[in-house]
Amino acid sequence: MNVSLAKDLSVYQLVMGVQAPPKPLSLSPATLLSLVRAQIDLLIEEQIAATLWVKLPPEKIWQSELARYQSSVGASSLIYTCQIEERVGGNEEDEEDEGEGRVNTPSSSSSPNHVPVHLPPDSQLRRENFLMVLSPQFCSLILAHRPLKKTKNRTSGKVKTNKNQPLLIINTVEGRVIQQVFDGIQQAITPESSPILPASFICPAVPQTLLMNQLFAKQLLRQDDINRQIIKVRTTKLQLQNQELHNKEQLKDEYLKNVCQELRTPLTHMKTALSLLNSPSLKPPQRQRYLQMLNTQCDQQNSLITGLLELVQLEHNLEGTTLESVRLSEIVPGVVSTYQPLAQEKGIMLAYTVPTELPSVWCVSGGLRQIVINLLHNSIKFTSHGGEVWVRARTQGNYVQLEFRDTGIGIAENEIPKIFDRFYRVRTAVTEDYGSAGLGLTIVQQLLLRSGGSISVKSKLYEGSTFTVQLASVGNMPKAIATEE
Repeated sequence: MNVSLAKDLSVYQLVMGVQAPPKPLSLSPATLLSLVRAQIDLLIEEQIAATLWVKLPPEKIWQSELARYQSSVGASSLIYTCQIEERVGGNEEDEEDEGEGRVNTPSSSSSPNHVPVHLPPDSQLRRENFLMVLSPQFCSLILAHRPLKKTKNRTSGKVKTNKNQPLLIINTVEGRVIQQVFDGIQQAITPESSPILPASFICPAVPQTLLMNQLFAKQLLRQDDINRQIIKVRTTKLQLQNQELHNKEQLKDEYLKNVCQELRTPLTHMKTALSLLNSPSLKPPQRQRYLQMLNTQCDQQNSLITGLLELVQLEHNLEGTTLESVRLSEIVPGVVSTYQPLAQEKGIMLAYTVPTELPSVWCVSGGLRQIVINLLHNSIKFTSHGGEVWVRARTQGNYVQLEFRDTGIGIAENEIPKIFDRFYRVRTAVTEDYGSAGLGLTIVQQLLLRSGGSISVKSKLYEGSTFTVQLASVGNMPKAIATEE
Protein backbone atom coordinates (compact mmCIF):
# COMPACT_ATOMS: atom_id res chain seq x y z
CA MET A 1 0.00 0.00 0.00
CA ASN A 2 1.36 3.40 -0.99
CA VAL A 3 0.26 6.34 1.18
CA SER A 4 1.66 9.88 1.00
CA LEU A 5 0.55 13.09 2.71
CA ALA A 6 0.71 16.67 1.51
CA LYS A 7 3.43 18.88 2.99
CA ASP A 8 1.02 21.45 4.47
CA LEU A 9 -0.60 18.95 6.86
CA SER A 10 -0.17 19.86 10.54
CA VAL A 11 -1.92 17.84 13.23
CA TYR A 12 -1.26 20.64 15.71
CA GLN A 13 -3.02 23.19 13.48
CA LEU A 14 -5.95 20.80 12.96
CA VAL A 15 -6.38 20.43 16.73
CA MET A 16 -6.10 24.17 17.36
CA GLY A 17 -8.61 24.80 14.57
CA VAL A 18 -11.55 23.20 16.37
CA GLN A 19 -13.93 25.26 18.46
CA ALA A 20 -12.66 25.54 22.06
CA PRO A 21 -9.51 23.47 21.42
CA PRO A 22 -7.79 21.61 24.28
CA LYS A 23 -5.09 23.66 25.95
CA PRO A 24 -1.53 22.45 25.23
CA LEU A 25 0.80 21.98 28.19
CA SER A 26 4.52 22.68 28.18
CA LEU A 27 6.02 19.31 29.17
CA SER A 28 9.20 17.27 28.77
CA PRO A 29 9.87 14.39 26.32
CA ALA A 30 9.93 12.08 29.35
CA THR A 31 6.30 12.97 30.08
CA LEU A 32 5.40 12.33 26.45
CA LEU A 33 6.96 8.88 26.71
CA SER A 34 4.99 8.10 29.87
CA LEU A 35 1.72 9.07 28.11
CA VAL A 36 2.52 6.86 25.10
CA ARG A 37 3.41 3.91 27.32
CA ALA A 38 0.22 4.28 29.37
CA GLN A 39 -1.84 4.36 26.17
CA ILE A 40 -0.19 1.17 24.87
CA ASP A 41 -0.67 -0.48 28.28
CA LEU A 42 -4.44 0.16 28.08
CA LEU A 43 -4.75 -1.09 24.50
CA ILE A 44 -2.92 -4.29 25.36
CA GLU A 45 -4.75 -4.95 28.62
CA GLU A 46 -8.16 -4.45 27.01
CA GLN A 47 -7.04 -6.13 23.76
CA ILE A 48 -8.37 -3.22 21.73
CA ALA A 49 -7.78 -3.82 18.03
CA ALA A 50 -7.38 -0.27 16.76
CA THR A 51 -6.09 1.65 13.78
CA LEU A 52 -3.08 3.71 14.86
CA TRP A 53 -1.68 6.78 13.14
CA VAL A 54 1.75 7.47 14.55
CA LYS A 55 4.78 9.66 14.12
CA LEU A 56 7.25 9.08 16.95
CA PRO A 57 10.97 9.79 17.43
CA PRO A 58 13.29 7.25 15.77
CA GLU A 59 14.94 6.01 18.95
CA LYS A 60 14.37 2.37 19.88
CA ILE A 61 12.71 3.27 23.19
CA TRP A 62 9.78 4.78 21.26
CA GLN A 63 9.55 2.25 18.44
CA SER A 64 9.54 -0.63 20.92
CA GLU A 65 6.13 0.54 22.18
CA LEU A 66 4.60 -0.01 18.74
CA ALA A 67 6.26 -3.41 18.50
CA ARG A 68 4.92 -4.28 21.97
CA TYR A 69 1.37 -3.43 20.92
CA GLN A 70 1.60 -5.20 17.58
CA SER A 71 2.99 -8.39 19.09
CA SER A 72 0.17 -8.48 21.65
CA VAL A 73 -2.86 -7.57 19.54
CA GLY A 74 -1.52 -9.12 16.34
CA ALA A 75 -3.06 -8.97 12.87
CA SER A 76 -6.29 -7.35 14.07
CA SER A 77 -4.52 -3.97 14.38
CA LEU A 78 -3.50 -1.56 11.63
CA ILE A 79 -0.65 0.94 12.05
CA TYR A 80 0.06 3.89 9.77
CA THR A 81 3.61 5.12 10.48
CA CYS A 82 4.54 8.55 9.15
CA GLN A 83 8.13 8.94 8.03
CA ILE A 84 10.00 11.89 6.53
CA GLU A 85 11.65 11.29 3.17
CA GLU A 86 15.38 12.03 3.04
CA ARG A 87 16.39 15.27 1.37
CA VAL A 88 19.55 15.35 -0.76
CA GLY A 89 21.96 18.03 0.47
CA GLY A 90 19.83 19.33 3.33
CA ASN A 91 20.02 22.72 5.00
CA GLU A 92 20.59 24.19 8.40
CA GLU A 93 17.02 23.75 9.54
CA ASP A 94 17.16 20.09 8.51
CA GLU A 95 20.16 19.67 10.81
CA GLU A 96 18.31 21.28 13.71
CA ASP A 97 15.30 19.01 13.20
CA GLU A 98 17.36 15.89 12.61
CA GLY A 99 15.76 12.89 14.27
CA GLU A 100 12.45 14.61 14.95
CA GLY A 101 10.73 13.36 11.82
CA ARG A 102 12.75 10.46 10.50
CA VAL A 103 11.30 7.21 11.75
CA ASN A 104 13.03 3.87 11.91
CA THR A 105 10.38 1.50 10.64
CA PRO A 106 9.85 -1.43 13.04
CA SER A 107 10.78 -4.93 12.01
CA SER A 108 7.11 -5.71 11.35
CA SER A 109 6.91 -3.09 8.59
CA SER A 110 6.71 -5.78 5.90
CA SER A 111 3.49 -7.19 7.40
CA PRO A 112 0.14 -6.23 5.79
CA ASN A 113 -1.07 -4.54 8.99
CA HIS A 114 1.76 -2.00 8.98
CA VAL A 115 1.54 0.84 6.44
CA PRO A 116 4.34 3.38 5.92
CA VAL A 117 3.09 6.90 5.26
CA HIS A 118 5.51 9.06 3.26
CA LEU A 119 5.97 12.72 4.16
CA PRO A 120 7.87 15.23 2.01
CA PRO A 121 11.12 16.66 3.45
CA ASP A 122 9.51 20.07 4.02
CA SER A 123 6.40 18.66 5.71
CA GLN A 124 4.77 20.67 8.51
CA LEU A 125 4.89 17.46 10.53
CA ARG A 126 8.68 17.72 10.88
CA ARG A 127 8.24 19.37 14.25
CA GLU A 128 5.38 17.16 15.45
CA ASN A 129 5.03 13.71 17.00
CA PHE A 130 1.73 12.02 17.69
CA LEU A 131 -0.10 8.79 18.47
CA MET A 132 -3.76 8.64 17.37
CA VAL A 133 -5.87 5.63 18.33
CA LEU A 134 -9.04 4.90 16.32
CA SER A 135 -11.44 2.15 17.38
CA PRO A 136 -15.24 1.90 17.82
CA GLN A 137 -15.02 1.73 21.63
CA PHE A 138 -12.05 4.04 22.29
CA CYS A 139 -10.27 6.93 20.55
CA SER A 140 -7.42 9.10 21.80
CA LEU A 141 -4.76 11.52 20.58
CA ILE A 142 -1.38 12.29 22.09
CA LEU A 143 0.31 15.16 20.26
CA ALA A 144 3.66 16.87 20.84
CA HIS A 145 4.61 20.05 18.98
CA ARG A 146 8.01 21.75 19.17
CA PRO A 147 7.53 25.49 18.57
CA LEU A 148 9.75 27.06 15.96
CA LYS A 149 11.51 29.45 18.31
CA LYS A 150 14.65 30.66 16.57
CA THR A 151 17.61 32.70 17.75
CA LYS A 152 20.13 34.52 15.59
CA ASN A 153 23.85 33.96 16.09
CA ARG A 154 25.47 37.37 16.45
CA THR A 155 28.79 36.35 14.93
CA SER A 156 27.72 34.15 12.01
CA GLY A 157 24.30 35.68 11.40
CA LYS A 158 22.81 32.18 11.04
CA VAL A 159 19.45 31.30 12.55
CA LYS A 160 19.34 28.32 14.89
CA THR A 161 16.48 26.67 16.72
CA ASN A 162 16.53 25.94 20.43
CA LYS A 163 16.36 22.16 20.79
CA ASN A 164 16.20 22.28 24.60
CA GLN A 165 12.88 24.10 24.84
CA PRO A 166 9.88 22.12 26.24
CA LEU A 167 7.28 20.43 24.02
CA LEU A 168 3.70 21.62 23.70
CA ILE A 169 1.76 18.43 24.47
CA ILE A 170 -1.95 17.78 23.96
CA ASN A 171 -3.56 14.63 25.38
CA THR A 172 -7.23 14.27 24.53
CA VAL A 173 -10.04 11.70 24.14
CA GLU A 174 -12.60 14.17 22.77
CA GLY A 175 -14.25 12.65 19.71
CA ARG A 176 -14.77 16.01 17.97
CA VAL A 177 -11.05 16.82 18.13
CA ILE A 178 -9.89 13.39 17.00
CA GLN A 179 -12.48 13.31 14.17
CA GLN A 180 -11.18 16.68 12.96
CA VAL A 181 -7.62 15.29 12.83
CA PHE A 182 -8.70 12.13 11.03
CA ASP A 183 -10.72 14.08 8.45
CA GLY A 184 -7.78 16.41 7.92
CA ILE A 185 -5.46 13.46 7.30
CA GLN A 186 -7.88 12.03 4.73
CA GLN A 187 -7.99 15.35 2.91
CA ALA A 188 -4.16 15.59 2.94
CA ILE A 189 -3.68 12.21 1.24
CA THR A 190 -2.17 12.75 -2.20
CA PRO A 191 -4.25 11.67 -5.22
CA GLU A 192 -1.81 8.91 -6.22
CA SER A 193 -2.06 7.24 -2.80
CA SER A 194 -4.02 4.10 -1.99
CA PRO A 195 -7.24 4.62 0.01
CA ILE A 196 -6.88 4.39 3.78
CA LEU A 197 -8.92 2.34 6.18
CA PRO A 198 -11.29 2.94 7.77
CA ALA A 199 -12.20 5.76 5.36
CA SER A 200 -15.72 6.15 6.79
CA PHE A 201 -14.74 5.90 10.43
CA ILE A 202 -16.77 7.95 12.92
CA CYS A 203 -15.10 8.61 16.25
CA PRO A 204 -17.29 8.06 19.37
CA ALA A 205 -17.94 11.35 21.17
CA VAL A 206 -17.09 10.08 24.66
CA PRO A 207 -15.14 6.92 25.63
CA GLN A 208 -16.41 4.50 28.25
CA THR A 209 -15.98 5.71 31.84
CA LEU A 210 -14.25 2.48 32.86
CA LEU A 211 -11.68 2.84 30.08
CA MET A 212 -11.05 6.46 31.07
CA ASN A 213 -10.46 5.50 34.69
CA GLN A 214 -8.07 2.76 33.66
CA LEU A 215 -6.21 5.14 31.34
CA PHE A 216 -5.77 7.78 34.04
CA ALA A 217 -4.51 5.16 36.49
CA LYS A 218 -1.98 3.87 33.98
CA GLN A 219 -0.82 7.39 33.15
CA LEU A 220 -0.17 8.03 36.83
CA LEU A 221 1.75 4.77 37.18
CA ARG A 222 3.83 5.40 34.06
CA GLN A 223 4.58 8.99 35.07
CA ASP A 224 5.62 7.78 38.51
CA ASP A 225 7.91 5.23 36.89
CA ILE A 226 9.45 7.91 34.67
CA ASN A 227 9.92 10.21 37.69
CA ARG A 228 11.70 7.44 39.61
CA GLN A 229 14.02 6.84 36.66
CA ILE A 230 14.77 10.56 36.38
CA ILE A 231 15.48 10.79 40.11
CA LYS A 232 17.72 7.73 39.90
CA VAL A 233 19.70 9.19 36.99
CA ARG A 234 20.04 12.55 38.72
CA THR A 235 21.04 10.91 42.00
CA THR A 236 23.68 8.81 40.25
CA LYS A 237 24.98 11.89 38.44
CA LEU A 238 25.18 13.85 41.71
CA GLN A 239 26.96 10.95 43.41
CA LEU A 240 29.52 10.83 40.60
CA GLN A 241 29.99 14.60 40.78
CA ASN A 242 30.43 14.43 44.56
CA GLN A 243 32.93 11.60 44.22
CA GLU A 244 34.82 13.56 41.57
CA LEU A 245 34.92 16.63 43.84
CA HIS A 246 36.05 14.45 46.74
CA ASN A 247 38.82 12.93 44.62
CA LYS A 248 39.92 16.39 43.49
CA GLU A 249 40.02 17.57 47.10
CA GLN A 250 42.10 14.55 48.07
CA LEU A 251 44.52 15.19 45.21
CA LYS A 252 44.70 18.85 46.18
CA ASP A 253 45.38 17.95 49.82
CA GLU A 254 48.04 15.45 48.80
CA TYR A 255 49.60 17.98 46.46
CA LEU A 256 49.72 20.66 49.18
CA LYS A 257 51.14 18.14 51.62
CA ASN A 258 53.93 17.25 49.20
CA VAL A 259 54.63 20.93 48.46
CA CYS A 260 54.91 21.74 52.17
CA GLN A 261 57.16 18.75 52.75
CA GLU A 262 59.42 19.70 49.86
CA LEU A 263 59.63 23.31 51.03
CA ARG A 264 60.28 22.32 54.64
CA THR A 265 63.23 20.00 53.89
CA PRO A 266 65.72 22.66 52.67
CA LEU A 267 64.50 25.06 55.38
CA THR A 268 65.32 22.46 58.02
CA HIS A 269 68.82 22.04 56.61
CA MET A 270 69.33 25.82 56.51
CA LYS A 271 68.16 26.21 60.09
CA THR A 272 70.55 23.46 61.18
CA ALA A 273 73.48 25.11 59.38
CA LEU A 274 72.63 28.52 60.91
CA SER A 275 72.53 27.09 64.43
CA LEU A 276 75.90 25.39 63.92
CA LEU A 277 77.43 28.61 62.59
CA ASN A 278 76.69 30.24 65.93
CA SER A 279 78.97 27.81 67.74
CA PRO A 280 81.98 29.73 69.26
CA SER A 281 84.28 26.74 68.82
CA LEU A 282 83.58 26.41 65.07
CA LYS A 283 86.73 26.01 62.97
CA PRO A 284 87.14 27.73 59.56
CA PRO A 285 86.80 24.53 57.48
CA GLN A 286 83.59 23.65 59.28
CA ARG A 287 82.28 27.18 58.87
CA GLN A 288 83.01 26.97 55.15
CA ARG A 289 81.19 23.63 54.92
CA TYR A 290 78.08 25.01 56.67
CA LEU A 291 78.10 28.11 54.50
CA GLN A 292 78.26 25.86 51.45
CA MET A 293 75.32 23.87 52.85
CA LEU A 294 73.32 27.08 53.19
CA ASN A 295 74.15 28.06 49.64
CA THR A 296 73.18 24.62 48.30
CA GLN A 297 69.88 24.53 50.21
CA CYS A 298 69.00 28.08 49.07
CA ASP A 299 69.61 26.98 45.49
CA GLN A 300 67.38 23.95 46.01
CA GLN A 301 64.65 26.10 47.58
CA ASN A 302 64.82 28.52 44.67
CA SER A 303 64.75 25.64 42.15
CA LEU A 304 61.70 24.15 43.87
CA ILE A 305 59.75 27.41 43.96
CA THR A 306 60.65 28.20 40.35
CA GLY A 307 59.58 24.72 39.26
CA LEU A 308 56.28 24.98 41.14
CA LEU A 309 55.46 28.34 39.60
CA GLU A 310 56.34 27.02 36.17
CA LEU A 311 54.14 23.94 36.61
CA VAL A 312 51.17 25.93 37.95
CA GLN A 313 51.43 28.42 35.09
CA LEU A 314 51.77 25.60 32.57
CA GLU A 315 48.70 23.72 33.83
CA HIS A 316 46.72 26.96 33.93
CA ASN A 317 47.60 27.92 30.36
CA LEU A 318 47.57 24.51 28.64
CA GLU A 319 43.80 24.36 28.12
CA GLY A 320 43.81 27.51 26.01
CA THR A 321 47.10 26.79 24.25
CA THR A 322 46.93 25.99 20.55
CA LEU A 323 49.13 23.50 18.74
CA GLU A 324 51.73 24.65 16.26
CA SER A 325 53.57 22.94 13.43
CA VAL A 326 57.31 22.78 14.20
CA ARG A 327 60.36 21.02 12.72
CA LEU A 328 62.74 19.12 14.98
CA SER A 329 65.68 20.23 12.84
CA GLU A 330 64.93 23.83 13.82
CA ILE A 331 64.87 23.16 17.58
CA VAL A 332 67.16 20.26 18.57
CA PRO A 333 70.51 21.50 17.14
CA GLY A 334 70.23 24.83 18.95
CA VAL A 335 69.46 23.23 22.32
CA VAL A 336 72.28 20.67 21.92
CA SER A 337 74.80 23.42 21.12
CA THR A 338 73.73 25.24 24.29
CA TYR A 339 74.58 22.16 26.37
CA GLN A 340 77.87 21.34 24.61
CA PRO A 341 80.00 23.40 27.06
CA LEU A 342 78.46 21.65 30.07
CA ALA A 343 79.00 18.24 28.44
CA GLN A 344 82.64 19.05 27.67
CA GLU A 345 83.17 20.25 31.24
CA LYS A 346 81.92 16.86 32.52
CA GLY A 347 83.88 14.94 29.89
CA ILE A 348 80.72 13.67 28.18
CA MET A 349 80.43 13.00 24.45
CA LEU A 350 77.22 14.74 23.27
CA ALA A 351 75.91 14.17 19.72
CA TYR A 352 72.64 14.37 17.78
CA THR A 353 71.14 13.01 14.56
CA VAL A 354 68.07 14.87 13.30
CA PRO A 355 67.50 14.51 9.53
CA THR A 356 66.28 17.72 7.92
CA GLU A 357 63.78 15.81 5.79
CA LEU A 358 61.74 14.71 8.83
CA PRO A 359 58.12 15.92 8.66
CA SER A 360 56.94 18.69 10.94
CA VAL A 361 55.20 17.68 14.16
CA TRP A 362 52.35 19.05 16.27
CA CYS A 363 53.28 20.47 19.66
CA VAL A 364 52.09 23.05 22.15
CA SER A 365 53.36 26.47 21.18
CA GLY A 366 56.91 26.74 22.52
CA GLY A 367 56.62 23.32 24.14
CA LEU A 368 59.04 21.32 21.98
CA ARG A 369 62.05 23.40 23.08
CA GLN A 370 61.11 22.93 26.73
CA ILE A 371 60.73 19.16 26.24
CA VAL A 372 64.19 18.90 24.62
CA ILE A 373 65.81 21.09 27.31
CA ASN A 374 64.37 19.10 30.23
CA LEU A 375 65.22 15.67 28.83
CA LEU A 376 68.70 16.64 27.61
CA HIS A 377 69.46 18.31 30.95
CA ASN A 378 68.54 15.11 32.80
CA SER A 379 70.63 12.93 30.49
CA ILE A 380 73.75 15.04 31.05
CA LYS A 381 73.11 15.49 34.79
CA PHE A 382 72.91 11.76 35.48
CA THR A 383 75.80 10.74 33.21
CA SER A 384 79.27 10.47 34.76
CA HIS A 385 82.62 11.63 33.36
CA GLY A 386 83.53 9.78 30.16
CA GLY A 387 79.91 8.90 29.38
CA GLU A 388 77.92 9.49 26.22
CA VAL A 389 74.59 11.16 25.38
CA TRP A 390 72.81 10.86 22.00
CA VAL A 391 69.75 12.63 20.65
CA ARG A 392 68.21 10.91 17.62
CA ALA A 393 65.03 11.46 15.59
CA ARG A 394 63.24 9.26 13.07
CA THR A 395 59.78 8.63 11.60
CA GLN A 396 57.61 5.86 12.99
CA GLY A 397 54.37 5.48 11.02
CA ASN A 398 52.32 8.66 11.40
CA TYR A 399 54.55 9.84 14.22
CA VAL A 400 58.06 11.21 14.69
CA GLN A 401 60.16 9.71 17.49
CA LEU A 402 62.74 11.75 19.37
CA GLU A 403 65.10 9.57 21.42
CA PHE A 404 67.37 10.66 24.31
CA ARG A 405 69.86 7.91 25.19
CA ASP A 406 72.65 8.09 27.77
CA THR A 407 75.16 5.81 29.49
CA GLY A 408 74.39 7.30 32.89
CA ILE A 409 73.45 5.84 36.26
CA GLY A 410 70.16 4.41 35.00
CA ILE A 411 66.91 3.95 36.89
CA ALA A 412 65.89 1.00 39.03
CA GLU A 413 63.01 -0.99 37.55
CA ASN A 414 60.73 -0.33 40.54
CA GLU A 415 61.30 3.43 40.22
CA ILE A 416 60.42 3.82 36.54
CA PRO A 417 56.61 4.05 37.11
CA LYS A 418 57.17 6.90 39.62
CA ILE A 419 59.54 9.19 37.74
CA PHE A 420 56.76 11.32 36.20
CA ASP A 421 55.14 12.00 39.59
CA ARG A 422 55.49 15.49 41.03
CA PHE A 423 58.57 15.99 43.24
CA TYR A 424 59.86 12.46 42.64
CA ARG A 425 63.65 12.29 42.40
CA VAL A 426 65.62 9.18 41.53
CA ARG A 427 68.00 8.29 44.33
CA THR A 428 70.65 5.57 44.15
CA ALA A 429 73.75 4.75 46.16
CA VAL A 430 76.01 6.31 43.51
CA THR A 431 74.21 9.65 43.21
CA GLU A 432 74.39 12.79 45.21
CA ASP A 433 71.54 15.20 45.87
CA TYR A 434 71.50 17.34 42.76
CA GLY A 435 69.08 19.85 44.24
CA SER A 436 66.42 19.41 41.55
CA ALA A 437 62.75 20.12 42.17
CA GLY A 438 61.60 16.77 40.75
CA LEU A 439 59.18 18.51 38.36
CA GLY A 440 60.99 18.38 35.00
CA LEU A 441 59.53 15.09 33.80
CA THR A 442 56.08 16.08 35.08
CA ILE A 443 56.22 19.19 32.91
CA VAL A 444 57.38 17.15 29.90
CA GLN A 445 54.49 14.72 30.32
CA GLN A 446 51.92 17.53 30.63
CA LEU A 447 53.18 19.17 27.43
CA LEU A 448 53.05 15.88 25.53
CA LEU A 449 49.55 15.00 26.74
CA ARG A 450 48.22 18.34 25.48
CA SER A 451 50.04 17.81 22.18
CA GLY A 452 48.59 14.34 21.63
CA GLY A 453 52.03 12.79 22.08
CA SER A 454 53.55 10.34 24.55
CA ILE A 455 56.78 9.44 26.31
CA SER A 456 58.21 6.05 27.28
CA VAL A 457 61.29 4.98 29.25
CA LYS A 458 63.69 2.07 29.09
CA SER A 459 66.46 1.93 31.66
CA LYS A 460 68.81 -0.39 33.48
CA LEU A 461 70.62 0.53 36.67
CA TYR A 462 74.27 1.57 36.13
CA GLU A 463 73.94 1.10 32.34
CA GLY A 464 71.93 4.11 31.19
CA SER A 465 68.46 5.23 30.14
CA THR A 466 66.52 5.86 26.93
CA PHE A 467 63.59 8.32 26.88
CA THR A 468 61.49 8.10 23.71
CA VAL A 469 59.17 10.97 22.82
CA GLN A 470 56.48 10.38 20.19
CA LEU A 471 54.79 13.34 18.44
CA ALA A 472 52.13 13.30 15.73
CA SER A 473 53.42 14.42 12.36
CA VAL A 474 51.60 17.21 10.54
CA GLY A 475 48.74 15.69 8.57
CA ASN A 476 48.00 13.26 11.41
CA MET A 477 46.30 15.46 14.00
CA PRO A 478 45.44 13.28 17.04
CA LYS A 479 41.66 12.62 17.19
CA ALA A 480 41.22 13.95 20.74
CA ILE A 481 43.07 17.15 19.91
CA ALA A 482 41.28 17.56 16.57
CA THR A 483 37.91 17.31 18.37
CA GLU A 484 38.89 20.08 20.78
CA GLU A 485 40.08 22.28 17.94
